[in-house]
Amino acid sequence: MDFSLTKTQQQMAEALSNLGKYVIRPMSLEMDRTHVVPEAFMKQFVALAGSLRSDEVNAALGESVERPAPTRDKPTQANRTALVGAEWMAWADASLLLCLPGPGLGGPPIRATGTREQKKKWFGMLEEKNAAGELAWGAYGLTEPGAGSDVSGIRASCRKDGDSWVINGRKCYITNGARASWTVVFATVDPELGRGGHRAFVVEKGTPGFSVGKIEDKLGLRASETAELVFDDCRVPAENLLGGEDAYGSRSTGFQTAMKTFDATRPLVAAMALGIGRAAHEYARDFVKDRYVLSRPIARYHVLADRLARMHRKLEGARMLVWKAAYLADTGQPNAKEASMCKAAAAQAAVSACFEAIEICGAEGSIQGEHQLLEKWFRDIKVYDIFEGTGQIQRVVVSKRLFPDLRAF
Repeated sequence: MDFSLTKTQQQMAEALSNLGKYVIRPMSLEMDRTHVVPEAFMKQFVALAGSLRSDEVNAALGESVERPAPTRDKPTQANRTALVGAEWMAWADASLLLCLPGPGLGGPPIRATGTREQKKKWFGMLEEKNAAGELAWGAYGLTEPGAGSDVSGIRASCRKDGDSWVINGRKCYITNGARASWTVVFATVDPELGRGGHRAFVVEKGTPGFSVGKIEDKLGLRASETAELVFDDCRVPAENLLGGEDAYGSRSTGFQTAMKTFDATRPLVAAMALGIGRAAHEYARDFVKDRYVLSRPIARYHVLADRLARMHRKLEGARMLVWKAAYLADTGQPNAKEASMCKAAAAQAAVSACFEAIEICGAEGSIQGEHQLLEKWFRDIKVYDIFEGTGQIQRVVVSKRLFPDLRAF
């Protein structure tokens, strides 16, 4: 593995660092308080990002351009580039990253399973809207009130009726669910079939029978929209079945689509967690530098230095796991185990970093105020050990690959 960044990645990190420090962070607490990212800023950000984009960045963002699958002989940098962008954006403000227009989590399942025509239609719809100056999003609808980490337990139903499919059920905790132009929705033809009954559909906003329920009021990531979606005899055209009828047959294509999505998104979520954890570590490090002379032989000072060193070591170790998962994807190799490993490790390292930073900084770190971002990061970070599969589920995934013949997992 090469641990150096390409010129494009270095430029992206530098640009996002400056933007985060001088533009995004000064807005961060206000966005957290109002639960809103200003639309004018998002339009400016999209325009700025468009002017800086290269082929490497286009690939990382999941453009609909057809590209050959990566191999060891012909690797890509798409996944690594996406991780660099995710970490630096989360370092600035993780809520803003989740709010940015584009396919979002709905992109990976369409890229993994969608036909050429479906990719062109659904990605093209967002590109056309954004080109016209209209902000547009995609979304990913998998989690249900009774099935989150246990993907095989979804109960939203679907049945074929002529040239349409009829969907019934509820989805919860859907990022950008209320504003999305379309949502990739998972349902089952029969819960008794388990993963074999899963189907994935693209449901457009405004489809009869498809409505938005409540918008969640959350502990952290408060500027990010998280919605409940309701399907009441929602009728979608047969051509909206992701991959088409022939892609399913006797195979568990719907379930595999969800799993392939996690293989792509778990390293991204891990990179976001690292961004928040690194922000907290830097805050605590600078706090200690400004207030203590660590070279003095005082026991407390040695303890502070040791805690900061341990935080840094855990975050750096987790980053290596994240980059390995990206390396495997960029060279066309399976990365399910590594995606789960890095997601579990990065979330734990970042949660620990935020907790340690709060303890090191004391009252200054835990009291809300004009400049107190640490308290916000402490609230934001917890969900990274929960969504995209809890830490417990990641350990189950890894265990299954360590002991493939054991059914206890």
